[in-house]
Amino acid sequence: MGLTLAQKILKEHLVSGEMVPGKEIGIKIDQTLTQDATGTMAYLEFEAMGVPRVKTEKSVAYIDHNTLQSGFENADDHRFIGSVCKKHGIYFSRPGNGICHQVHLERFGKPGKTLIGSDSHTPTGGGIGMIAIGAGGMDVAVAMGGGTYYITCPKIVKVELTGKLSPWVAAKDVILEVLRRLTVKGGVGKIIEYTGEGVTTLSVPERATITNMGAELGATTSIFPSDETTREFLKAQEREADFTPLSADPDAVYDEEITINLSELVPLAACPHSPDNVKSVAEIGNMKIDQVCIGSCTNSSLLDMLKVAYILKGKTVHPDVSLSIAPGSKQVLNMLAACGALSDMIDAGARILESACGPCIGMGQSPNSGGISLRTFNRNFEGRSGTKDGQIYLVSPELAAASALTGVLTDPRTLGDMPKFELPEVFTINDNMVVPPVPEEEMDSVEVLRGPNIKPFPVSEAMADEIDAKCSLKVGDNITTDHIMPAGAKILPLRSNIPKISEYCFAVCDEKFHDRALELGKSIIVGGSNYGQGSSREHAALAPLYLGIKAVIVKSFARIHMANLINAGIIPMTFANEADYDRIDQLDELKITNLKALIADATEITVTNVTKGFDFTVKLDLSERQRDMIKAGGLLNYTKETGK
Repeated sequence: MGLTLAQKILKEHLVSGEMVPGKEIGIKIDQTLTQDATGTMAYLEFEAMGVPRVKTEKSVAYIDHNTLQSGFENADDHRFIGSVCKKHGIYFSRPGNGICHQVHLERFGKPGKTLIGSDSHTPTGGGIGMIAIGAGGMDVAVAMGGGTYYITCPKIVKVELTGKLSPWVAAKDVILEVLRRLTVKGGVGKIIEYTGEGVTTLSVPERATITNMGAELGATTSIFPSDETTREFLKAQEREADFTPLSADPDAVYDEEITINLSELVPLAACPHSPDNVKSVAEIGNMKIDQVCIGSCTNSSLLDMLKVAYILKGKTVHPDVSLSIAPGSKQVLNMLAACGALSDMIDAGARILESACGPCIGMGQSPNSGGISLRTFNRNFEGRSGTKDGQIYLVSPELAAASALTGVLTDPRTLGDMPKFELPEVFTINDNMVVPPVPEEEMDSVEVLRGPNIKPFPVSEAMADEIDAKCSLKVGDNITTDHIMPAGAKILPLRSNIPKISEYCFAVCDEKFHDRALELGKSIIVGGSNYGQGSSREHAALAPLYLGIKAVIVKSFARIHMANLINAGIIPMTFANEADYDRIDQLDELKITNLKALIADATEITVTNVTKGFDFTVKLDLSERQRDMIKAGGLLNYTKETGK
């Protein structure tokens, strides 16, 4: 029996465990990346481990999220990250060099390698045949120190692509169709592997768009084969030596299979407030719009931007629409300027933003009250844009640009004949905004620069034998990390200050949560299904840790958030009977006894609702290593105790 492409790469990097879906495996990590919203904490954790130099093949720190410098906090964090990188062997991508996933695809990603990043859209690297996985900052810190990265061995889902995209139908429409079919929970515990004749019709940037937004499926990662198209892309980046041909065996066996005929796809949009709330443009109709934002790690490649510039050339943005465009990297911005496409955008009335995440992470460009905003981004969670009642639709760059001109949602197929858009044979190469680390023999001369906003990593205590605590918060299904720990221009600068940022914890759901949790001292959170979906931000676990959360009981967890809770020493449990969720109210007193013995090997635990006088059962689906981490009080304590 042959192997899938994902299985081949995982097997080659396997350190521990068996390749059996559902079992824990440990893999060797070749590359890591961080971004500045998560990077400060990751490097504080790396320092706490006491490892002098990173042990990966390549580790890169990017400044792309917290680039709005309205106070000293972000600039101080950037300075701190830069000095840590210089000292400890990490490459530093300076502000203005671009979005981490776009730049990593262009300059550092290699087919067949493993990459973890402290950003949930790290699977972008699957577009060139990497196993690229989003992870918490603590996991990235451990990998940089040479440690093994552990995941649940995933099932492999085959998505066979047939046919070819019709003119003005985009790669964004492919992943929106996958989301429409599988939902935001459909990829949990799975790797999405793309195969079929349709793959050869897609460029590397188009493949990267699809793997990037696979994060919204809850998938471990997504991957395309590394083929002649990959080689041509790497050659154009003057990195042909990094190319390795990779594909699944002809007789590979998959756990699930779906087929998508690219020829049958039509322009689609994800409607508020979920990436899987997908409808066709025809179904939505002639909807008036207020804003268009083009960019993000999903759709900011040179190919995307050239299409947008072509659509805008010689025209004017509708007077009722605000259009902003953020090229994904300095390379893209330079090449747009050189070929005149940037002038076409500016002439049409577009507002050109810096090469950064910007509006996607709520960093500026919030829409007007109740405003309808078309965005080429990957998430449209309620409030994420910075406007609580903003109505965010996720669309392709082609659809976005066409609609910006008309002022209403517009099918780009009305644009007429589509010219052939091709990637250049050679990209403009200039890595002058990537600062290399100093040689190891010079590292002691480098001072790590810390600003007053940088506070120590919150201390987690070893697990007690009993939890007797009230339910400080009860929430429903599909609670995202944006609900738990919001982003945006006001909050992101506090990412290195857990006490301060914790004031905003769950503010989207309940503004009184912070004060209530502090007053209770210790407490438990109860939630619904797919709890913690969305980003990799470990602050969604660290802020609850600081506020005294000892356990979270839900119907089901999103993968990265569950891992982050364990890393923080917070016990993640799921209802054995989901009906018990309805029997618990906020402020009910919940009690678990004999916890140390149960954590050792029990798969089910009895919880007593003291307030209402009944018992219910929860599941504890943890590996032996995770149980030891929980007992130690989290990954940092576990690593210090065991050296693993």
